[in-house]
Amino acid sequence: MRKKPIYSIIAVVLVVGIYSYDYFLNVKEGEVVKENTKTFYLPTSTTNQVIHHENYSLSYSEPHEQAEWVAYELKASHIQYKNHKRPYFEIDPAVKTGAAHWRNYKNSGYDRGHLCPAGDRRFSKEAHDETFLTSNISPQEHEFNAGVWNRLEQKVRYWAKRNDGVFVVTGGVLQDGLESIGEEGVSVPKQFYKIILDDSGGEIKMLAFLLDHKDSNESLYKFVVPVDSIEAITGIDFFPELDDAIENKLEASSSFKNWKF
Repeated sequence: MRKKPIYSIIAVVLVVGIYSYDYFLNVKEGEVVKENTKTFYLPTSTTNQVIHHENYSLSYSEPHEQAEWVAYELKASHIQYKNHKRPYFEIDPAVKTGAAHWRNYKNSGYDRGHLCPAGDRRFSKEAHDETFLTSNISPQEHEFNAGVWNRLEQKVRYWAKRNDGVFVVTGGVLQDGLESIGEEGVSVPKQFYKIILDDSGGEIKMLAFLLDHKDSNESLYKFVVPVDSIEAITGIDFFPELDDAIENKLEASSSFKNWKF
C-alpha cells in the first residue's frame, strides 16, 4: 500500500515533464519564426511550387525546368572567403514535379549559372553545397556569367556589407518560345534580373537590374530599371506584403541615388 504515493509522485513528474517539453517545443517554434521574419518579402509564385531550403527559397517553373525566382537574405556576416570543395550538382528532391538533371547542360555551350551564388553562401559547407541543387541554376553564356553578371553579384555583396544585410530576388525572365537545351528542354532566358531590398536603415529602399543575356562593359547603373517593369514581363508580384503605398512608390522608381556604385 505504501507504494501508491510513489506511483502518484512519478505520475505527477511525468505530467510536468510532458508539459515542460511541449512548452520547450513552442518556444523553439517561436524562435524559428523570429529568425525568419524576412520571409514576408517573398514574391508571389506564378507556378504554385514554392520550395524553402535552409538558405534560400525558390519558385520552380516546370515548363522551363528552372526557378522563376530565387530569394534569400544576404547578411554581412554571410560574406566570408572560406574555400569549400566544389560538389557535384544534384537534382533537387524537393521539386515535386521533378527538377531538371544537370546533364541537360552537358555540351550545351552554356554554364550552369547559379541564381543564389555559391559565393554568397561560403559561411558553411552545408550552405555552400545547397547552392548546387539544379533548381538553383539557369543556362548562362560563359562570358555573361563570368562577366557582367559576376560584377553584379560582387556589387550585391558590397551592399550587403555596407548596409548590414540586404534581401535578394533573382532569376531569368521566363517566357514562351525560348531556346531550350537538353532532353528535358531547359529554357535559356534572354534576360536576367536581380532585385535588392534594404530595410536596415529604418527606411526601405530597393534597386532592380534587368540585363540582356550577353556580356557588357557598361557600368552597372546602366541596367537599373523600376521593379514595375520586371513585374510586367514576368507576371510576378515581388513584394506583395509591403504596404501598398510604400510598394507602389518604390517599385515605380529607378533612382539609385541612395546606393553607392
